[in-house]
Amino acid sequence: MADNLRIEADEDGIRLDRWFKRRYPALTHGRLEKLLRTGQVRLDGKRAKSADRVAAGQTVRIPPQLVHAPPEEDEAPRPAPRAQDAGLLEELILYMDKSVIVLNKPSGLATQGGSGLTRHVDGMLDQLAFERKQRPRLVHRLDRDTSGVLVVARTVPAAAALAKSLAQRDASKVYWALTRGVPKQARGTIRAALAKEGGRGEERMAVADHDEAKHAVTDYAVLDRAGEEFAWVAAKPVTGRTHQIRVHLASLGTPIVGDFKYGAQAAKGKGAIADRLHLHARSIDIAHPDGGRLTVTAPLSPHMKKSWELLGFDEETSKDPFAKGKRR
Repeated sequence: MADNLRIEADEDGIRLDRWFKRRYPALTHGRLEKLLRTGQVRLDGKRAKSADRVAAGQTVRIPPQLVHAPPEEDEAPRPAPRAQDAGLLEELILYMDKSVIVLNKPSGLATQGGSGLTRHVDGMLDQLAFERKQRPRLVHRLDRDTSGVLVVARTVPAAAALAKSLAQRDASKVYWALTRGVPKQARGTIRAALAKEGGRGEERMAVADHDEAKHAVTDYAVLDRAGEEFAWVAAKPVTGRTHQIRVHLASLGTPIVGDFKYGAQAAKGKGAIADRLHLHARSIDIAHPDGGRLTVTAPLSPHMKKSWELLGFDEETSKDPFAKGKRR
């Protein structure tokens, strides 16, 4: 039976053939071309070509022979792991059962490889196979400098089920950010379409209102503040555009501390508050592949925890401001 996988935010704009290379490393270009030519692979239900650019939120039809391929048919040789990385992912585990592993990804560690990147979570997933021969699979991604909850599937069926939940938006993700400046409204919804701008190698997202801009919505709530200089903000992306939270908070005049791409010098820290990106995937609530719900929370990364202590913010007392019946 075929399945549909959702294009994630950090995959927005890449070629369809490169998307398949990420998801199915052992799939040859010739085999992919045949699947496309015969209409077995479709993008949003329509025939597609390998050079077509994908957009976050779109769905790709995956033919049955890929969905149910034995793990060894979907593997590609990977660089030998570095000795200093041995056991790293095991130390990051927040939750594990027979179908799912949830990690607390550290800031600075890429989720997948890219130009010039040889050290990333995907390249170390063999560490999490444990007693099984099947290699775990990523089901979503985080930016390199964003820390927090990262879900990994232990089986092919679990990966398909989790991808389906994400595609159908049956998942709630909450991020924490430290902003420079305090949003004028304590809570609200940012509705601002986003589009790519800039030349090759200098691409960035920007608020735009032309036809190519993509609808983007983020709910936010201020959980605490330090005068008018800093705010602890919880953000819940309703859509999943590239760098959405970063651009949306910057559009309020309150960029995330350490986000110089979108906040320039206004994003600088102060004193002992580091000039590193202060964005953390705090929690996820998603349908579990085996039934019920999977809800996991990740403690802050070291540099953000230090900033919280300096500003007098109490991580332990916070509640989900977006949960029904819970308001701060």
